[in-house]
Amino acid sequence: MISVILPTLDAERELAATLTALVPASIAGVVREVIIVDGGSNDATLKIADDAGSKILSCAKGRGAQLAKGAGAAVGPWLLFLHADTVLEPCWCAQASSFMERMDKRDLARQGAAAFRFALDDEGFTPRFVEHMVGLRSTVLKMPYGDQGLLISKRLYEEIGGYKLLPLMEDVELVRRIGAKRLHMLPAKALTSANRYVSEGYGARIRRNLTCLGMYYAGVTPEKIAQYYERGSNEKKR
Repeated sequence: MISVILPTLDAERELAATLTALVPASIAGVVREVIIVDGGSNDATLKIADDAGSKILSCAKGRGAQLAKGAGAAVGPWLLFLHADTVLEPCWCAQASSFMERMDKRDLARQGAAAFRFALDDEGFTPRFVEHMVGLRSTVLKMPYGDQGLLISKRLYEEIGGYKLLPLMEDVELVRRIGAKRLHMLPAKALTSANRYVSEGYGARIRRNLTCLGMYYAGVTPEKIAQYYERGSNEKKR
C-alpha cells in the first residue's frame, strides 16, 4: 500500500537503522516499496540502500527536488516521506494502517495526511524539552516538520500540487497547503538522530531553526533561507 520515499545525502551512519525499522511492515505487505532518492552521496549510502533492496534514484541535491522525484516514481496509492535519520517505532505500522483505512473510506475532499510524534535519540532534560515544544507545535499549530514523517495518499498529494523544488522549507510549505484541519498526529514515535543538535549545540540549532521559520513567514525566499542555513552549518564545522 505504501511507497516509502527517503531523500539521502551521505547518510550511511543512520540509513541502515531507518530501513530496518521498515522491514516488518514490508513483510506484512503494508510497505510496497522503498525509494531512495540520492543527492550525490560519497559514502556507503547507495550500497546500504542496494543491499536492502531499495529502488535507487539519483537527483540534484535539494530535499524538495528529491522528494518530488521519489513521489513521481512511486507506484503505491499511499506515500510515506521519511528522513534518512528517522527511525519509526514498531507500532507505526498498525497506526498507519488504521489511518489509511479510515481515509480510504472518505472522498478526496475529506481526506487528510498524518505525521508521527517527534523524538530524539539523546538523553537529558534538553532533548525532552525540545520534544515537548515540537509536540505543542504539532498538536496546537498542526505544523509537523519533515523529520516527523508525512503519510499522505498519492491522490491528495497530487491534488495539492506535491512538493515544490525548494532547497529548504519544503516541508513547511507543503504542510501549509495540506491545511491544519486535514493534518492528523499519530502517537508512534519518529526517533530522529540528535547528532546535529549535539554537534552544533542545542541552543544554536534551535535558534537557527526558529530564525529560518521566521524568515519564511516574513516572505524571505527559500534560496536566501538556505544560504543562511548553510552558512550557519559551515561556521559550526570550523
